[in-house]
Amino acid sequence: MQAKGIQGFEQPAPALACASRELVDRIREELSENDGWISFERYMELALYAPGLGYYAADREVFGAAGDYVTAPVIGDLLATCLAGQIAGVLHGGGTDSCPGPDGILEFGAGTGALIAGLLPALEAIDSLPAQYYILEPGPVLRVRQQDAIAELPSRLRDRVQWIDQLPGSFDGVMLANEVLDAMPVQRFRVDASGRPMLLGVAMNDDSLDWAIAPQGTAPLALPTDLALPPGYESEWSRLAPAWIRSVADCLDHGLVLLVDYGYDRRTYYHPDRSMGTLMCHYRHHAHGDPFLWPGLQDITAHVDFTAVANSATASGLDVLGYSDQAGFLIHAGLAEIHAERLEVLGVGTPAAMALAAETRRLTMPQEMGEQFKVLALGRGIDPPESFRRRNLASRLAA
Repeated sequence: MQAKGIQGFEQPAPALACASRELVDRIREELSENDGWISFERYMELALYAPGLGYYAADREVFGAAGDYVTAPVIGDLLATCLAGQIAGVLHGGGTDSCPGPDGILEFGAGTGALIAGLLPALEAIDSLPAQYYILEPGPVLRVRQQDAIAELPSRLRDRVQWIDQLPGSFDGVMLANEVLDAMPVQRFRVDASGRPMLLGVAMNDDSLDWAIAPQGTAPLALPTDLALPPGYESEWSRLAPAWIRSVADCLDHGLVLLVDYGYDRRTYYHPDRSMGTLMCHYRHHAHGDPFLWPGLQDITAHVDFTAVANSATASGLDVLGYSDQAGFLIHAGLAEIHAERLEVLGVGTPAAMALAAETRRLTMPQEMGEQFKVLALGRGIDPPESFRRRNLASRLAA
């Protein structure tokens, strides 16, 4: 059994290639147990999360220069500083013995721990430290890396951090998810000549993994009835992201949920010109569209349908407080002022000032993260954060 390679891509080290082939063998076993076909959603789950072998479950570097891609917290703390100003009001709940204040912050999938390492000092600087900073991280390897990052903080900050294994029964405070929804496995489909969405999955083609239409008798894919797509159109549909939102809503008694991820409103997501969907893979800082290249050694993602997320939130009793592209959110959260204050300290033309300028460009320029990434604020019993009171594009989420 061979893992698929692509000419021109950097070949993995022998040990990594062996691990990828082992994962392919694991996938082949599951195919043989399911009449030679599994859904793409299941394939993506195995490729990313199979214990010890999946992309996020193996002991290897995935973030930053030594990995396959970068996230906003990894390149600097500007995002964290802007977020601190927007969530501080929710954390200032005070409290009494009979009516405690907010529980604190709960971050999902904290990656390298870089966001926490930037956010806690930023909150301390504005006298808004949370009582606790909870991290819900299912990956044991990533949890260790987060612990290493937190160990660099002063004890007064790191002592507030606690890892948990499941959602609490109830929560009051701020929930954060930076690039979490895009890593949830998705269904993949192709519209046939009659206009029906046909579920795509994975099968063996000779000795390689390849795309395959679902066999007859497979439950049909239920897309929204108003989503009319032409024959040949291919894209993704997420069942897991809306379900995850429902579980978050069940937990949140009072407070704010901030989601930062790349995606679109539904009309943009399923635009006629986007006829091949949004599925994207990252391998050694190369973006490409082949999910069967070295399974377990590359990231596989799909953009977020923020309309589906907002609809699920509303149906679960949460308020949609705001929606914006990342550039707009950061600008109205005071990015320019923060940049100017730091520049005055660093000095114009210094290496640190040039790094600050590069970080600002990366976060805000349209061709970088500025427009691709969106920020969605959900809540219960609170007002919108200040940034969304200045600029709110939530009307775009209407289906």
